[in-house]
Amino acid sequence: MNKYKILLIGGNGQVGHALKSALQPLGEVVVVTRAELDLSDVLEITPLVIRVNPDIIVNATAYTAVDRAETEPELAHTINAVAPGLLAQAAHEVGACMVHYSTDYAYAGTKKTPYVESDETQPLSAYGRSKLAGERAVVEACPRHLIFRTSWVVGAHGGNFLKTMLKLAQDRDALRVVADQIGAPTSADLIAETTAQILSVMAEQPKDDPRWGVYHLTAGGQTNWHAYASYVIAQARVAGWPIKVADDAIAAIRTEDYPVAATRPMNSCLDTAKVRQTFGVNLPDWRVGVDGVLAALKRSDGT
Repeated sequence: MNKYKILLIGGNGQVGHALKSALQPLGEVVVVTRAELDLSDVLEITPLVIRVNPDIIVNATAYTAVDRAETEPELAHTINAVAPGLLAQAAHEVGACMVHYSTDYAYAGTKKTPYVESDETQPLSAYGRSKLAGERAVVEACPRHLIFRTSWVVGAHGGNFLKTMLKLAQDRDALRVVADQIGAPTSADLIAETTAQILSVMAEQPKDDPRWGVYHLTAGGQTNWHAYASYVIAQARVAGWPIKVADDAIAAIRTEDYPVAATRPMNSCLDTAKVRQTFGVNLPDWRVGVDGVLAALKRSDGT
């Protein structure tokens, strides 16, 4: 296999952190953090790409403050739509392919079964609209693109639902967690490893290769936020975390009982048949990734 120069944007985020090691076997990884490139400063994007002159660009950064995006839609659009479009345009100009990550928030979440890539997109929030606009900008600017829609990302690095629940379970006697939104918690490691596996196949393919395109990339199975929290807390208790909340003190509530600024999809389940059949990737049950994150957090605690 040829060794590639890979420009990784957002190396300090959940997925970016996992990508740093997952991409190493493919070649030289040039990691750019937010401190080095703020995607809201769009004039810096093209000069950076030209300077690095990569074979592959992987954009693992985004504006992810879903509720705050309702009051900062322009900033969310700049980072999630304008910037990826410019990265894709620059990628095309230097002959690179581009990997970009998107979200279940591209859909309304009203479907009764998992979404397939060809289903109608209908984002309900400013965040979702910005991410969908980013997808379209990448598709338009760079024919050699891989866009991975994922959901409920979790990792040992960075902030996420699992780590929030783990902390609250050690501090509180009772918890209230939404139980009527469904999806698949997906580990950053799984996303990164699958990305690397697919790039090892696609990095040198021409722009007319039909495998370029949009894919759903999530762990297997599905759950809801309440069942997910309950699983995390039960596993943490067995592993010796000082859990304070009792299992029967984790209350299941409805979405309407926990008002937030941005509307979430009720169904975030994404059908992954396309990516599995096209590239032969293995996407284990969501519990496998969650267990891995818990184990990594336990090791980092030194316990």
